[in-house]
Amino acid sequence: MIRFDNVQKWFGSYQALRDVNETIHAGEVVVVCGPSGSGKSTLIRTINRLEPIQGGRILVQGEDIYRPGLPLNQFRSRVGFVFQQFNLFPHLTALQNCTLAPTQLGKLAPAEAERRALALLDRVGLAHKAQAYPTELSGGQQQRVAIARTLAMEPPVILFDEPTSALDPEMVGEVLLVMRDLARDGMTMVVVTHEMGFAREVADRVLFLDQGQVLERATPDDFFNRPQHPRAQQFLSDIRTPFALAA
Repeated sequence: MIRFDNVQKWFGSYQALRDVNETIHAGEVVVVCGPSGSGKSTLIRTINRLEPIQGGRILVQGEDIYRPGLPLNQFRSRVGFVFQQFNLFPHLTALQNCTLAPTQLGKLAPAEAERRALALLDRVGLAHKAQAYPTELSGGQQQRVAIARTLAMEPPVILFDEPTSALDPEMVGEVLLVMRDLARDGMTMVVVTHEMGFAREVADRVLFLDQGQVLERATPDDFFNRPQHPRAQQFLSDIRTPFALAA
């Protein structure tokens, strides 16, 4: 589904991604984790060209997505993206947020787009909020609408950039449950998250980044119980320590 070939990314003189070589297969759920500033969000933002790269190639379904002449809007309609801050249109209802792209980009008839959107809002538990505006929804509800909006374009892959980090703790679970259900349905997902419980339970693989490099790639069982790289070992030790102190 996605392939990184020796990808390099700079912000000025700072190298944010270095020598990234990775393959993500159809139906896989890959969690990307690591310390702040390690390049996690930059990595997934290169997959739909929100961030350019300065070296290497990225292929999505076999297509070089940085080739000259790529129809960018058409390409992005095939790669769903769920943002940290929801990014819903505040002047549109939940239903309208979910029908806009299918009618404008997907050229779906309004009645069909509405039928699809209502079914997706029901899937994320928000059919009763179809006519609500974003300001009338909690953060968790807004993020679930954002997921429904992404699904409305029927993308083969969805990227999640820290989808729960802007939520109050009691709202995190409702979003993670929706994501877990998507994973069980076979959706290809690349998820940047600090929710290690989700990584342990739902991911097929975990990628650990530090200073722009993939230092470890492993199953959740191996990553959490038998991390190989010293930096991954330190990362896991650091995130476990507060719980040990609290106990």
